[in-house]
Amino acid sequence: MNEVAGKDQEASLNAIEARYRVRLIARREVAQRTMAFSFERPSGFTFKAGQFIDLMLPDPPETDSEGNTRAFTIASAPSEERLMVVTRLRDTAFKRVLLRMPFGTMVNIKGPLGNFTLPESSARPLVLLAGGIGITPFRSMLVQAAVQHLPHRLELFYSNRHPEDAPFLDELQDLQRKIPSYTFVATMTQIEESDGSWTGETGYLDHAMLTRHLQGIESPLYYVVGPPSMVKGLRTMLKNAGVRQVDIRTEGFAGY
Repeated sequence: MNEVAGKDQEASLNAIEARYRVRLIARREVAQRTMAFSFERPSGFTFKAGQFIDLMLPDPPETDSEGNTRAFTIASAPSEERLMVVTRLRDTAFKRVLLRMPFGTMVNIKGPLGNFTLPESSARPLVLLAGGIGITPFRSMLVQAAVQHLPHRLELFYSNRHPEDAPFLDELQDLQRKIPSYTFVATMTQIEESDGSWTGETGYLDHAMLTRHLQGIESPLYYVVGPPSMVKGLRTMLKNAGVRQVDIRTEGFAGY
């Protein structure tokens, strides 16, 4: 699960905070040190791709100073039957409990929350910049775009240390066949640590990489998600390149 830091508080306050009890039905490894957890979707629960939930563990067998609640972006698409969230595995009480939780265990969720969603208008191209576990809202958006045949022009730049560390890498590549207006650029920052081969981009997301792949860096709308330091750096780079602040939407993900 990607734990969300710096979520738009106004969005949270304005959201309808419905509460549900949901059942854990599956978990699987989606990258090194990264697990996806799937929950039964409650009746009547609707959301938009890019929104998040608060997930609460009722009466966990252990806890610590970080508490029993986390905010997680929904990685599944609105068209999918299950609710999926994804997390990097850190040694916290919350994650230890979640990892050992028997299937069928009930947890509490609140949501959906947030407004980090695709615009209704498809007039302007959208550039999605993701680092690591920050890919989850974009996975939801792209799966939904494929299902609904959305006309939005979407270009995803996805940064990880190496391919083994990149959740949903193959799926995001394959979605290009289903979405004619979507292109995918993955880059690896520590490819020398990989056991496999890699022929794509290497190095950090920066102005030079964007200009290699975009016809005009000033014209798109930008959605940026990843570690707070990455988000801050990309926001500054885009503003210095002439992108207006209003055209940059960001979220910083904690929990690494």
